[in-house]
Amino acid sequence: MTDTSRLYERAAAAANPFDALWDISDGRTFFCGPLYYNANHQHGAPVFLAGLYGKFRLKVAGSDWLSCRTAVIPAGVWHELDVGGDPLAVFYIEPTIAGVEALLPLTCNTRSVNGALVGNGGEIAFMRDLYEARYDPHWTAQPLADLLDFSKRRSQSAKIDPRISQIVEFLFEQGDDLTSVTTLATNVGLSPSRFQHLFTQQIGVPFRRYRGWNRMRQAICQVIKGHNFTVAAHATGFSDSAHFSHEFRKTFGAAPTVGLHNLARLQR
Repeated sequence: MTDTSRLYERAAAAANPFDALWDISDGRTFFCGPLYYNANHQHGAPVFLAGLYGKFRLKVAGSDWLSCRTAVIPAGVWHELDVGGDPLAVFYIEPTIAGVEALLPLTCNTRSVNGALVGNGGEIAFMRDLYEARYDPHWTAQPLADLLDFSKRRSQSAKIDPRISQIVEFLFEQGDDLTSVTTLATNVGLSPSRFQHLFTQQIGVPFRRYRGWNRMRQAICQVIKGHNFTVAAHATGFSDSAHFSHEFRKTFGAAPTVGLHNLARLQR
């Protein structure tokens, strides 16, 4: 997928909770805006979270509720969020860019909880500045790219097996592709069972889960561009808007109306 999409959504009134910023660029997905409760869910890519103006509550893989300012959650780790309507920065990176290790330097004063890293500091001011500048007509995602490059230099990301990397690149470029696992595995010289095992080991989630995550990412791009949920769903392989909404809730723990509502009517 070779597309960069972004949109600023200005609240129509002070009571409007959908005051959010999205930026989806090759290899990176960035959301910043108010969130409430996100039920238990897992992502297909690792994510960095930062409470912009205070702490948020997080439950990781069945842990007790934790209060934190930042967190890094690997792909495939189940978690819940309770943000109370405050703005949260959510920054994903794809395997085509780096592994979860590249996000670790973005947080500090941390402890490990059930596979996630939970912190009380990190790159909070940086994310807050990006959010507060969301109405600037000259806003770009370049600072995010620079931050990630700096973070990658401070981390020690493991190399992905080139056969798995080839498949991830293919999915990234052909996000709505539904080629069978058997065919894809054969194309890189692996048996289907070995491919499935290696993919999960390297990426953190099963192949089917990652393909669904990639398709969801493309569907969000379509909504950001101004399409309604039905058009976005059909363009990215979902059967209809109800299917898209169901998968969105599974992926993010909340309905797509949280953060995506009314975007089709606000284009720049």
